[in-house]
This record gives sequence, structure tokens and C-alpha cells, in this order.
Amino acid sequence: MNNNSKVLALKYRPKTFKDLIGQEVVAQTIFNSIKNDKSANAYLFTGIRGVGKTTIARIVAKSLNCLNGINKLCSEKMCENCEAISKSNHIDVLEMDAASKTGVDDVRDLIEFSRYGPSSAKYKIFIIDEVHMLSKQAFNALLKTLEEPPEYLKFIFATTEIKKIPVTVVSRCQRFDLSRVDSKSLFEFIKKVKDKEEGKINDEALKLIIKISEGSVRDALSLLDRAMLNQDQSAELDLKDAQKIFGYFDKSYLINLFKFIFKGDEKKVIEIYQTIYNQGVEPKIFLNDFLEILYYIKNISSIKLYGNNFSLNDEDFKEIEIISNNTSSEIILLFWQFTIKTLGELDIVSNQNISMEMFLIRLLYLKENKMDDSQEKVNLNNEQYLNNNINKSEKFNLSKEENNLEVKNKTISQIKNFFQEENLKPEKKIETKLMKIEIKNFEELIKLCNEKKELKLKYELETNVNLVSFTDQRIELSFNENLDKDFVKELTFKLHEWTGQRWIIAFSKKTGQLSKKQNLEIEKYKVIEEVKSQDIYKKVQELFPDAELIDIKFKENE
Repeated sequence: MNNNSKVLALKYRPKTFKDLIGQEVVAQTIFNSIKNDKSANAYLFTGIRGVGKTTIARIVAKSLNCLNGINKLCSEKMCENCEAISKSNHIDVLEMDAASKTGVDDVRDLIEFSRYGPSSAKYKIFIIDEVHMLSKQAFNALLKTLEEPPEYLKFIFATTEIKKIPVTVVSRCQRFDLSRVDSKSLFEFIKKVKDKEEGKINDEALKLIIKISEGSVRDALSLLDRAMLNQDQSAELDLKDAQKIFGYFDKSYLINLFKFIFKGDEKKVIEIYQTIYNQGVEPKIFLNDFLEILYYIKNISSIKLYGNNFSLNDEDFKEIEIISNNTSSEIILLFWQFTIKTLGELDIVSNQNISMEMFLIRLLYLKENKMDDSQEKVNLNNEQYLNNNINKSEKFNLSKEENNLEVKNKTISQIKNFFQEENLKPEKKIETKLMKIEIKNFEELIKLCNEKKELKLKYELETNVNLVSFTDQRIELSFNENLDKDFVKELTFKLHEWTGQRWIIAFSKKTGQLSKKQNLEIEKYKVIEEVKSQDIYKKVQELFPDAELIDIKFKENE
């Protein structure tokens, strides 16, 4: 293939450690290990797409097998081994895609192949891309060879999902986490590529490419390739044209949108959104950019304009700074939470465009309500109102009665005052104490539970406890394994509520009296035995030999 016909991502693929960008620490560590003849049995490279995992794997393979040695690693004029490795057709360097060969049989073939030494190179190297796609059985088959490979064998793994790889495999490899390439380094790199390719693209358009690529070199080169193919040869590609090509819109639209949201101008808000939508922007992209602007409004004071982030220009920065100074953090955080919620709702709405318009209208009303709340904060915030009254009473040395009277005389238009409700509660407690109920024995307690509709307590008392003793405000019980865990807490609370006195509920190891349920069962048994001895029962058995009396029911008055 003609080098000029290659896509930029392949044409400018790094060939040596010096060509790598953004991974200097990883490159230096591997270079030193190979130079000192201390290379690992297996390397594991992990990171997002397009940061150089497979590229570094090939560079490592070339470094181990280059005929000129690692200090004079081939870059332009390549030796036989380096050229074959670059073209992925070296007999001793096998590249395998784990996404298509996931089974244990594929790994067994690999292990069988590893028993034979290299044919022409120093090392036999297996490069397995997307290694996390291997099956559990395939990983297990690989473990022994991975831990103690022959001296001539090296493994190099690459993956985007490190968590899917068993720990037993990771622990046998020298792991390198490849980071996203920072914006400044990536910008300088694609600018050099643009100049070499004689592309007419301005810096603002290149910065948009950097932003969209999110630290991926391959993505940045692919976007640059696309931009250069779309550009008019006679004119320079600017930011607006680049936004049309990549489906992104100018941040100034969003900033104006925020201005009119905070002004409460519904008509202008919808007009601006429709302009953005007509540019072909997807609702999810719109919401993500909306969140980004919210982040800038909240944190504009800590963002440097001339940093490595190319998301804001000078004018946008100043406009956001003005909005931030006039907007409370509370509203921004509320908008953030509401936007996140709307992102989750998009998948269940058929017409997402209508959903976006309703989202913006809801923000308008949400903002207005929040502003109203902040204006009447003293009235709505009961806790603050309460504290203010307490502080006043301390300041002027008012008595408790005078302070309560002062608070009761104040009115709140929105909601009932919490302080007034607190003052009413002691009066209710006094009334309760005046209506004391005296409980003399266990039967009276069960009867009271029935009268007060406390059926759960009544059931527990009749079924799952046995009375040991019942004295003045003290009940001693034994219980079975079916007793509810909250029985003591509920019974103590109700006894205090009914009698106005503190009761002690104690559990005993003694058997105690039979429960009401047990007594009822014994009584039933006696009655059944008595009925069985009567003539009428014997006559029934003569007519129906299989008949048997198994249960009886007592009338309520009996």
C-alpha cells in the first residue's frame, strides 16, 4: 500500500519509544528493563482506546528482536525483523485477537506452538489483543506457561477492561496503565501532522478535535483525517465548519440559553434550543454539553483560561464568569441533579426533541420557585426561624412563658410554625397523664390491648409468652422462639402511654404459667375427649366409620 494512501492513524503510528506521546514513564521503564536484560515474562497494557496499547506491544517486540539492538532501534531504514513485525507477518511474533479466538482450544494451540524455539529472532513473542475476551477456561490453561515460560518466550497482553481479567493472570504480568494523552501534547502532535499533510485548519478547529477525542491519539488522527477530507482546498477550516462536520455546536449558544433561563424568558429559550437542534445535535449530546456548562458556572473561579483544557475561549470564559457571579450554588446544583435525571428519562421517551423543550421549560419554573424560596427563606426555614427566636429570648432575657407567647403571636403565610406545634405537644401530654389507666393483672393487659386495637401485642401476649409474675409496674415472662424482636420495646412504650408510668419487662428462665393459647388447646382436648365418650358421637361413627372429631369452636359468650 502506498504510504500516502494510508489513513493518518496508521501513517503516523509510532515506531520507536521516542515517537510515543503521553506515555513517557511507561516507555522509559520498558526501555531500561530491556536494555539491562531484565525484561518481564509477560507485559500487560491497559487503558482507553487509542492511547497506544497495541503500538507499544509491537515496539516492545521490535526492541527484543531488533538486529541493531535497543540502543539503535530501527525507525526509518528497518532490519529484517523490525520490518516483518511492523507488517504483522513475522514468523516468531504472533498477534492474536482474543475477541475472535476466545476458547480454550485456541490457547492450547498457542501453548503447543510455544514449545518450539524461535526460528529467526531472539525471542518468540505472543501479542494478545483484547485479552479480557478470553474465556475462564482459556485463562486457566494459560496460567502455568505464563508463570514459568521458556527463556525464549514472551507474552504481551492489551486490554481496555482490566477488571475482567482474573487476578491470577494480572499477578503474573508486569502491568502498565496507559493514561489519556493530555490536551497540550495531543494538540502539538496533530498540529505537526496537519502541517506535514499541508492541511488548512486553524487552531480553534484543532482544539475542538482534541476535545472530542478525549485523550485518544487514534481518535484525534481519525477526526483530523475527516476534517481534511471535508475542507475546501482554497479556504482554511475554522471552528464553525468543524462544528458542522463533527455535529458539535458553538458553546456561545448554550451560554445564551443559560442567560435567558435565568431571566425567565421562555420564548427565547425555546428559540435558541431549536436553533441548536436544527444543527443536527442529538439530545444526549446537548444534555452532556449542558452539564459541562453547569460545571464551568459552578467552578469558574478555579479554572485557568490558558491551561490544557481547550473547551473555553476568552469570550465564553468572561460570559460564564458573569453568570457565575449572579447565580447561587444551590440553583446550579439543583439544575445539575435535574439534568442527570432527564438523561435517564430520554430512553423511555419516543420524541426526544419535545422532551428537551419540556426539560428547559421545567427548569424555568424550577428556577422561579427556587428564587421565591430564597426570598422568603426566613419564613420557610423553620429551623432558622426557631433559632432566631431563641437567640432573641436570650438577648432580652425573656422568660419561657413570655417567649412562647411572642412566638405564638407570629404568623407564617406558607406553612404552620414548627415552634407552635412544639408548644401544643406538652398540653397533649398533660391530658394523657390525667387519663391514667390502671392494669392490675395479665388478663387486664390482654383485654386492654384488644380495646386499644393493638392486635399484634395481643397476639404475642396470648401466643408466644408465658407469665412468670405480674407485680407493680414489673412483668416477668418466659418466651418461645417465635416472639417478635420488637415486642419488649413496643409493650414498654404502650404501657407508658396508657398508664403514664415506667414499666419493667423482664425475661425469666422459669417456665411460667401456660399461655392463653396453650390453655385453650388443653381445654379443647378435654372437651373433644368428653364429646367422644357421648352416645351421639358413637352413633355418628356407626354411620360414618371414617369420621373423626378434630376441632371445636367455643362461642364468644362461653
